[in-house]
Amino acid sequence: MAGRTYEYAVECLNTLQSNAATLEASRASGGRLVKTAIPETIEYLERIGYNQTDLNSLNVIHVTGTKGKGSTCAFTDSIIRHVKPERKVGLFTSPHLVAVRERIRINGVPLPEEDFAKFFFEVWDRLEQNDIRANPETLSKPMYFRFITLVAFHAFLSLKVDATILEVGVGGEYDCTNIVPHPVVTGVSALGIDHTAVLGKTLKEIAWQKSGIYKRGVPALTASEFIVVSPTPGLSEVKLGLPGSHQYQNADLAINLARIFLHRKAGVEPDSTLSTVYVEALQNAKWPGRCQTVPDPRHPQSTWFLDGAHTAESLSCCVQWFVSPDAALRRHESTTRPTRILVFNCTSGRSGDAFLGSMLVKGKEQLKQYGSAEDIDSFFDHVIFCANVTYADGGFKGDLTTRAIAESDLAQLKTQNELASAWKSLVPSFPEGHVHVLPSIEHAVNLVREQEVLGKVDVLVTGSLHLVGGTIEVAQLADVAL
Repeated sequence: MAGRTYEYAVECLNTLQSNAATLEASRASGGRLVKTAIPETIEYLERIGYNQTDLNSLNVIHVTGTKGKGSTCAFTDSIIRHVKPERKVGLFTSPHLVAVRERIRINGVPLPEEDFAKFFFEVWDRLEQNDIRANPETLSKPMYFRFITLVAFHAFLSLKVDATILEVGVGGEYDCTNIVPHPVVTGVSALGIDHTAVLGKTLKEIAWQKSGIYKRGVPALTASEFIVVSPTPGLSEVKLGLPGSHQYQNADLAINLARIFLHRKAGVEPDSTLSTVYVEALQNAKWPGRCQTVPDPRHPQSTWFLDGAHTAESLSCCVQWFVSPDAALRRHESTTRPTRILVFNCTSGRSGDAFLGSMLVKGKEQLKQYGSAEDIDSFFDHVIFCANVTYADGGFKGDLTTRAIAESDLAQLKTQNELASAWKSLVPSFPEGHVHVLPSIEHAVNLVREQEVLGKVDVLVTGSLHLVGGTIEVAQLADVAL
């Protein structure tokens, strides 16, 4: 239909976002609001013309975990496509970096804008045309993530994919992706403390939530505290497509998920060693915004180091990667090292001060490990704490619009000022004029551009995937980063 463009689909989707008050109410409820996700999503699925059992035809590999689940999905997707290039493979992940259609991929490629709009409005229209609800309190349309999940299921079923790698949104037991009756195989990546208001405050409680994706009669793998997946012989010698030593654990899990899937669905006998095709798949795997080095294509003075780490454990992995010879400690032609800038933000409710403190401790350990004479307190020359607002005029790129930030927080930059105060307390010797609180990502990028006049610049962007995605957009890195 004329006018039903991708941009309009994104605009409609954004009306389904939860605002800050709704999110706070969900946290305050102790997650009670989340427990309705499964029955409601099944009802929505039926309203768009599918039965729950239809999802079994998608041949799902279901993956959850606190950190590494996205990388595990990326490795698994790459392996299956390399081993069986003739098969059609769907991949559903979240969040996106720059464009919402990144969440739904076919054979590694995001849905084209036209296809996304088509599937989006087919789901939208079916829900409007069939508005009979078992519970009158159920919304006529699901909220943002559940709606995107329905679009993904509809797209994959319509396109008749041969395999689906399905990443959980949050948790597992009550996540709306957890309506597939019989996946082919399920996997849990490393666990950590995150989303405590919904999942629980201890690893035991969080593990219970994550294990909710396990199904009777379905192989269940894990790479967390209960070591089920053994190290794959020869894997440590492979240079993975995703940097960081922590990725080897994710690759191990992916290898085993793919082996089980390929054995069950393609009759491929699992090898005891890594075959050439597996090695190629692991080397060629890509997952933007995770320990990613991006030379600036338009400003050769700058190199961007992008990692959407947003938990204590993942930030430790980020620093382990950045403060190493693979990144900030690499050799330079000049005797003068590049100016180093940290761009950081974290969402309200996360312990930003604790995150910064642990990052400094890990950085100090890394400098000692590599025999560097540098002091972690002066490792960065500038630190920038900025809101996840895309542009300097206060606007967002349509795909990056968020209603999750309280207006009062945004107006006063409450979170960013708290982070700046924490940094000054942790590093009292740091020049006060080099600690910047900025209202948008564009402001942050502009400050980086000012430093380029003085020479080479290394920029670490971390703490939030939304921040990383906005940086890719504003700094015009998409051609090389995505």
